[in-house]
Amino acid sequence: MIDLYEVAGIKGVFLSNKVVENQVKTYITYNKGRDWHLLQAPATDLQGNKVYCEEPYCSLHLHLHVSENPYASGNIVSKDTAPGVIIASGVVGPELSSVNVSIFITSDAGNTWREVFQEEYSVFFLNQGGSLVAIRHTPLPIRHIWLSFDEGRNWDKYSFTSSPLYVDGVLGEPGEDILIMTIFGHFSHRSEWQLLKIDFRPIFEKRCTSEDYVTWQLHNEGEVCIMGMKRIFQKLRANVRCVKARDQYISQMSDSCTCTEADFECDYGFERQVDGSCISAFWFVPSASTRDCITGDSFFNTTGYRKALSNNCTEGSLLKYSPRQQKCPSQAPRGLQLFTSEGTFVATLGRNVTFLVFLEEGLSLMTSMTVDFGDGTAISYVNISSIDDGVKHIYNKVGIYQVSATASNHLGIDKVFLYLHVSCHLEQVQLSAPLVVIKDKAVNFTTTLRPSSVGTVTYFWWFDNKSEPVVTLDGAITFTFSREGSHIVTVQALAGNIVHQDQIRVAVYDYFRSHPLVFSSNLDEMNPGVSEWREDIGRVVKTCIVQVGHKDNALFPGLPTTAEVFIVPERRSRDRGMNEEWAHLDQVLFQQIIQKLLVNITPLVDGSDSGHSGTAVIMLVSVVLMGLAVFVIYKFKRYSIAGAVHTLWTRPGELFDPIK
Repeated sequence: MIDLYEVAGIKGVFLSNKVVENQVKTYITYNKGRDWHLLQAPATDLQGNKVYCEEPYCSLHLHLHVSENPYASGNIVSKDTAPGVIIASGVVGPELSSVNVSIFITSDAGNTWREVFQEEYSVFFLNQGGSLVAIRHTPLPIRHIWLSFDEGRNWDKYSFTSSPLYVDGVLGEPGEDILIMTIFGHFSHRSEWQLLKIDFRPIFEKRCTSEDYVTWQLHNEGEVCIMGMKRIFQKLRANVRCVKARDQYISQMSDSCTCTEADFECDYGFERQVDGSCISAFWFVPSASTRDCITGDSFFNTTGYRKALSNNCTEGSLLKYSPRQQKCPSQAPRGLQLFTSEGTFVATLGRNVTFLVFLEEGLSLMTSMTVDFGDGTAISYVNISSIDDGVKHIYNKVGIYQVSATASNHLGIDKVFLYLHVSCHLEQVQLSAPLVVIKDKAVNFTTTLRPSSVGTVTYFWWFDNKSEPVVTLDGAITFTFSREGSHIVTVQALAGNIVHQDQIRVAVYDYFRSHPLVFSSNLDEMNPGVSEWREDIGRVVKTCIVQVGHKDNALFPGLPTTAEVFIVPERRSRDRGMNEEWAHLDQVLFQQIIQKLLVNITPLVDGSDSGHSGTAVIMLVSVVLMGLAVFVIYKFKRYSIAGAVHTLWTRPGELFDPIK
């Protein structure tokens, strides 16, 4: 429905514009919307010519807009003191239109209509609805008004001004029994407003008496029982020019009718069919209304119908439409449903989760319920009705839990499952991998989460600046780099609706050399475990490497204190193969790094402990000997040395780069 209008003076009668197959059509109902039908077009037009209009392809359609302007009549008007009289603008045809609009009047509440004007007019009630006044709705100045004493069948033309007036509005005097109307407007677009008061009292001859009234019975296409009542109204006779007194409002007589099928509408969960019957909708389970019914008691079971609201019919022979009393059946539980109050399958660690349980069929008062939360905790209830507000539970561990609900009575059991994902908020993800790797050789990348357990995590990996990521459910992946150079590897961890990211830079070469360094444990004893201490030690190591002409390095905190020096050959040396010159320079460079570390690291160790100092010297000397062994192995091969040195300081499970 796009417009709805309630007819004044007659309860239950409504007019509505509906969209039917992309066409706007006007319908009327006499029983508060239970039944709707199209408006019958007038038999003849204003000139008396026959109107050929056959439903449903052609009918009368009305504009149902009520005026918000108190000085205009609007597109449709009706009045309590003029029962059955409706005045509206509209068209005859297949649908509602704003072209060729005419004014139509009905005197029998919409059963039959007459065309009274072929242009738009504003129509007002006068003399408590006993007379009608029409003023042409036009932007041009006018001098005349029309007056009708027979509900619009005939109109008399009256001049209300000697000079044409541009009408802006019409105002009735207070009190419906006063026959005075004020028209205001202006004689020209530059003139001031003019107020013209019209006194209709001289037109009326006398006060109305009972002999001036006739009876009129409301009907719907001949059916006089409407909303369970026969209603008879009193109306003025046609062309009687008498003034209705204040206490002579239209009286109404009513008689009850025996209930028929027309007095009932479809009950909740039932739908009207083409043949007029009410059939259960596909989504409605009629037996669900008896789940609170106790065995041995009785209940009123719907037949699919209910008496329309405000219907006053009396019980007759059609009791088949009334609810019937039945014994409460004994039913096994069926249609058990379990879901969270949020309607989702995720929950947050440490917060209350509310589970709702619903049983479609079964005796809820006689049915026990057990809810198993899947974490070793379960709770039972004597009957389902005691948990209408839901069951609350808090999970203390991250994971996926199988939650179940079991309903049982002496007739059977029903069970339902729900899988709940419990997670906590992800705070950080750290990516770990070697800083220098060999081309075309698989490299392992691993991640560390904080906190370590957050539930189901999805990982997105980007390699070699590719636009599409590799998606995994594992925090580790293996990748092979196919070209040399510096590569940025990025990982994103998605937990719930939270995403964190980390990335590292990896250097890829065809070949490189590495030398491990092992420091005295006395150095570890001086380690307070703070980042400032690691920065100090790292600064010394970096200074040593820089002093021998190599600037690139990366440092990592950890215990035991270790380091690894990577030496990468230049491309021209790799093209010629490993040679004795490269091995010699490798050894010279490595000895320079050892000397610098020996000089700078030793003062950081407590000199009073000669044992530890001696151990440090021994460890460093062992590194020198290892370097000499490398020199012997490659004494017949010549290499040149590139200026790329990487230092790696590691501790298992921790990854940090304090110096950039």
